[in-house]
Amino acid sequence: MLTKLLIANRGEIAVRIIRTARQLGYRTVAVHSAADANALHVELADEAVAIGPAPASASYLSVEAVLEAARKTGADAIHPGYGFLSENAHFAVACKKAGLVFIGPPEAAIELMGSKRRSKIAMLQAGVPCVPGFEGDNASDEELRAAAGDIGYPLMIKASAGGGGRGMRLVHDQKHLQGEILRARSEARNAFGDDELILEKAMIEPRHIEIQVFADQHGNAVYLGERDCSIQRRHQKVVEEAPSPFMTPELRQAMGEAAVKAALACRYEGAGTVEFLVDQDRNFYFLEMNTRLQVEHPVTELVTGQDLVAWQLAVAEGEPLPLSQDDIQLTGHAIEVRLYAEDPTNGFTPQTGTLHRFVPAISDGIRIDTGVRSGDTITPYYDPMLAKVIAYGQNRNEARRRLLRALEDTVIFGVTTNRYFLSRIIADQTFGAGAATTAFLDQAFAADTSLAPAEATMTEIALAGAILSAGGNSAAHWSNSTSSAVPLSFDIDGTTCSVSVNRRGHRVEILRGEDSRSLEIQCLTETQMDFVANDVRQVCQYQRRGNQLYLQALGRSLCITDLSHQPPAASNKTSSGRLLASMDGGIVDVLVTAGDEVRRGDTLVILEAMKMEHPVKADRDGQVGTVLAARGDQVRRHQLLVELVGLEAKA
Repeated sequence: MLTKLLIANRGEIAVRIIRTARQLGYRTVAVHSAADANALHVELADEAVAIGPAPASASYLSVEAVLEAARKTGADAIHPGYGFLSENAHFAVACKKAGLVFIGPPEAAIELMGSKRRSKIAMLQAGVPCVPGFEGDNASDEELRAAAGDIGYPLMIKASAGGGGRGMRLVHDQKHLQGEILRARSEARNAFGDDELILEKAMIEPRHIEIQVFADQHGNAVYLGERDCSIQRRHQKVVEEAPSPFMTPELRQAMGEAAVKAALACRYEGAGTVEFLVDQDRNFYFLEMNTRLQVEHPVTELVTGQDLVAWQLAVAEGEPLPLSQDDIQLTGHAIEVRLYAEDPTNGFTPQTGTLHRFVPAISDGIRIDTGVRSGDTITPYYDPMLAKVIAYGQNRNEARRRLLRALEDTVIFGVTTNRYFLSRIIADQTFGAGAATTAFLDQAFAADTSLAPAEATMTEIALAGAILSAGGNSAAHWSNSTSSAVPLSFDIDGTTCSVSVNRRGHRVEILRGEDSRSLEIQCLTETQMDFVANDVRQVCQYQRRGNQLYLQALGRSLCITDLSHQPPAASNKTSSGRLLASMDGGIVDVLVTAGDEVRRGDTLVILEAMKMEHPVKADRDGQVGTVLAARGDQVRRHQLLVELVGLEAKA
């Protein structure tokens, strides 16, 4: 009998595992880096151990530190969650040697499925359909070029040890092949320490559908339906749902049986996911197998009524699977979205800072899996996911409607998020029709308003003016019957708004040039304003922090800077030549030295934050004067990295 579980992870997945473990009577141990000392998962666990500094390589990825934490606390099992060490065969072996139960499959299965080349060969031998391609052992560039001619174009280059889109290239013709091979090798070598590549025939606009499998130590294996993960950005999943709107009972059975074949072929144990690409004719092909719990496992839990973490723990203790294949039934529909601290209007740049207010909208049919709460600091060291918002309904439309409302009503102030972007996807007609493929975001959704900075509407400007003119006072402020005019100036996403606010009792009129808007203030508290506009009563959530006003209304979130009491700023229409860090992070590379001539748009420094690389580019032509950053440096947001001299900036 296992009694104490160490969770070798952080964030929402650590919180989620702790929840089930406590319900089943296990004691729990959290591990944390210096950056996570006050994190939610640390607070919820029975015990917690600091395992190193903020960078994951020195803490969450340190096998020795995690095992030492288990020794100190007397844990008898380790759950790796997903990411970090979850698919590290060496870690699974080290746990076994330390006398610990690893909540996951045997190391041989992890190692096999960690190689796209070897796993594909194994699947072909097991009779699992695979995409036609080339899987030569450590193939040379020459061998890859020759194989490409046999496969035909378009084709995909893939890193054998890859994941998350790194080392992956789509090639449409022969003239670009060699260059893409070199780039894929470089990416794979830097990301995984292994530049082995394979080739596959490219499938254009397929569905990405995965099957949840489970196996025990007694040779039993089942599948628990599918998840449609077709909506992706840069090969990263954005929306997941179960069941797939593209699925038929016959296809589900065929794919489920193929997934079970895959699991049995590698003597699997525990939770696993077999991912497939499916073409428009419903032919399916093996893509990869993830040997861990998936980020999107909640949608499967909701439609099956099963707790997959509880299943993992039962299998690890040697118990048979809780259900047979015939006992597994799918009921209703579930959709999940990943809520990130990122800016969709600026290339999805990860965001850091203080999460001043985070109030998830929890109601019937809504599940929120999160590892953060109001007051937490979002750092550059880890994945920027704040929460998973999951909706369940008796049918797909009900789940979709609930999810849309939950996204619109969730309050987030302090960091920019993809909340509006996600709500636009869920409301989109193509998604609503169940017709979205992996090409959806790049094609049908590419011109959506959530992907570009939008000018504030007059109603949003009026709301900002009404709140700022109240000076932080409550509704009593509006009971004064004396009319007054208050001039205000504030910035909304780089646009300066100068307005005049006139009020009489509860009615306020905001004028901006020739435009105006009238509002009737029904109620004003420190966090919410109820107002009537065009005879319709609505609610606006807000929060003031110094001269910052965070505003959420009409489906959007805005950050407004009050300029009314600030001295006039110098014009910023010319490029400064002072290149600053866009966020906290680490310097991956510095591409210039003092004296170099550069052109506007040239990449001078590469900054890494939240597992992504971000180029810092010259804002004008000039000569590099001073370089203040070096490879390996940790820098803060707005820290000066490079200064250009010469060639005056253009207006």
